[in-house]
Amino acid sequence: MIDYDGRRFRKPGDASGTVATYHQQGDVIWADFSGGEVRRGSITGIRQSDGTLHLGYTMVLNNGEVICGRSLNTPITSGDGPLRLRETWERYGPHAGTGVSYLEEVG
Repeated sequence: MIDYDGRRFRKPGDASGTVATYHQQGDVIWADFSGGEVRRGSITGIRQSDGTLHLGYTMVLNNGEVICGRSLNTPITSGDGPLRLRETWERYGPHAGTGVSYLEEVG
C-alpha cells in the first residue's frame, strides 16, 4: 500500500513550477502547494485501498483568481523510478473544464 506522507509532486519537466507536499493520516490525504502561477493551494481527500486518491482542491493564482475543483489521482509505479500520479480533474465556476494531467514525485 502506498504511503503518501511527506511525498512531493509536480508536473514532469516543470523544475521551477508548482510543488505539492502531501500528508497522510490513515486514509485521509492533504497537501499544500505553491510556486509558478499558484500563490497558494490546498488539497484534501481520501486514499482508497488501491492507492487511488479522491481529492478536492482550491487555489489562488498570482493574479488573484480562485480556482476550485476535484480530481481522481491514480498511482503509476515503474519499479525503481519515481511514483507518478495520473490526474483526471474537473474545475468548477468561471474556470470550468475537465482534463488529464500527470504529476511526478520529486526528491
